[in-house]
Order: sequence, then C-alpha cells, then structure tokens
Amino acid sequence: MAIVANTFTRYSAIGIREDLSNVIYNISPEETPFISNIGRESVKNTYFEWQTDALAAASASNAALEGDDISSFTAVSPTARVGNYTQISTKNVVISGTLEAVDKAGRRNEMTYQLAKLGSELKRDMEAALLANQASVAGNTTTARRTAGLPAWLTSNTSFGSGGANPTVGSTPTAARTDGTQRAFTEALLKNVIQQVWTSGGTPKMLMVGPFNKTAASAFAGIATKFRDVPAGQQAQIIGAADVYVSDFGTVNIVPNRFQRDRDAFVVDPDYASLAVLRPIQKMDLAKTGDAEKALLLVEYGLKVNSQAAHGIVADLTTS
Repeated sequence: MAIVANTFTRYSAIGIREDLSNVIYNISPEETPFISNIGRESVKNTYFEWQTDALAAASASNAALEGDDISSFTAVSPTARVGNYTQISTKNVVISGTLEAVDKAGRRNEMTYQLAKLGSELKRDMEAALLANQASVAGNTTTARRTAGLPAWLTSNTSFGSGGANPTVGSTPTAARTDGTQRAFTEALLKNVIQQVWTSGGTPKMLMVGPFNKTAASAFAGIATKFRDVPAGQQAQIIGAADVYVSDFGTVNIVPNRFQRDRDAFVVDPDYASLAVLRPIQKMDLAKTGDAEKALLLVEYGLKVNSQAAHGIVADLTTS
C-alpha cells in the first residue's frame, strides 16, 4: 500500500515533543554478600592487629598417678599476633554549574544522583578487594596501601590444583596464594574442605561461589532445597537452583557472589571475619576552581580474619 501524495507525516513535522521517561533504569548489581554477612568494627590505625590462640590437641593418654607430684611443667604457648592494613578506595565526580541548572529527566539534582551511584560502585569495589587474591601492602608515599584479601589468609583448610600453593602468612599475609591448574568443582572437593574446617574447630555456614560454580554446586547430591511445600490453591514454583547444602558437619547456605573470582569457592563462618573500618564512606566537597562542583567519596577499610582456621577454600576451579 502507499499513502496519498503530500500527506503530512511525523517524519516531516517540526516541533514534536520528545517522550523521555522520567525513570533511569540501572541493571548493575549492588549485592555484596560477603560484607553483608560478616561483622563490622571500627579500627584506629592503618595497621590493625588482633590475637589468635588454639587449644592443645586432645590426648587420650592424659592419666596421672594418685598423689603424684609435679616435677616438670608444660611450656606455655603464647598467642599469635596478626594484623592487616587498611586500604583507601575513592570515587570522584565534577558537575558543571550549567548541568545543574538545566531541566533534567529522571533526576532533579545531578550531583546527588551521581553520588548515590558512586556510593554503590564503592561498595562493589570493597567487596571485590576483600575477596581478591592480594597480599597486604604497607604502602609509602608512592605506593598505595592494600588490605590482604581472604584468599591470602587461608592456609589450613584448603584444596588446590596441581602447582597451586598456600599463601605465606606471618604476622600478615606477605604473598598471595599461588594459583594452580584449574579443575572441575565436585562435591568430593567441597566435602573435603568442609570436613577440614570442622576438624579445625570451625562451623561451616556459607559456601560462597561465582556464577559458573553456583550452577555446579546446584547439581551436588547433598542439596536440600530442590523441592518446597506449596499451600493448597497457590501457584507452584519451578526450582532450578540450590540454596542449601546439607553436609555431614552441618547445613551450609550456598551464596552466589558476582565480585569474587569464579575460580574460588569459599567455605566461610561469618562470625570469624569482619570489615574493619578506619573511615566510613564519606563525601568530601573539593575546592571550587571554576563553574563546577567537585566531590570525592572516600572509604578506608580492611579485612579482619579473626581465625583463618574457621574458613576454607576450594581453589583453582574451572570457570567455563
């Protein structure tokens, strides 16, 4: 078909008003499972320390004579003093005076909108840093301080591929863990690490994995939530994933995390880790040097692993 000659259409008309939605859609994820589940505490120095201790191994031969005298004493084991550094993370923005003055769709104040977005980005950066395979860095005037991430702390309850090695940890992690040959995530690997954590005295509560290995974990035989009771008259749900793994040593929640390395699967007891905060997220107005407003978002924080033996890692997993 064809239109009548000289029909005046939208393609030729001038002055048609735009139809721009007053809503800004942002699909970027903001969930930070690790920070949300572990503790939070304030620290007062860029290097913060804590002490760890452990009981002697249980002895079935601990039997004494009646009326026996003590002629020698067991040496006392001192506590271990460990620490980590805080890390500064920032986001900045500069907004022209004209942009704030014009009529905008989806937000009234550009600075407020951008600061809210940057705050979410900063939280994601913090999550990624705490779970990064990075050693601590003391820093200096030319090198930024870095907090040691969780993989750099875990030395006891570990499973890694060929060529992999545990990190070097003295008073603080001085080297990241060594990556090995990647292998498929299996239930046997998970059960082994959960058992190690329990034997060390920990209580495994959370399995934190990346997206690819979340799907692998959903296929494990120990999964408990493939089915749910549905009240009469309600629509049933199709369950295509697993939320809980029932191990020989307790129930473990399976939590996917977008901001960790997919090659790592962490077995975590959130009661034994904390976000240590020297300076909470704060906005700083920067000096005005022209027709623009400048702002800086800043946070200074670190990872406190109360006892690394309370956690475990299945490392060097395939990611595709």
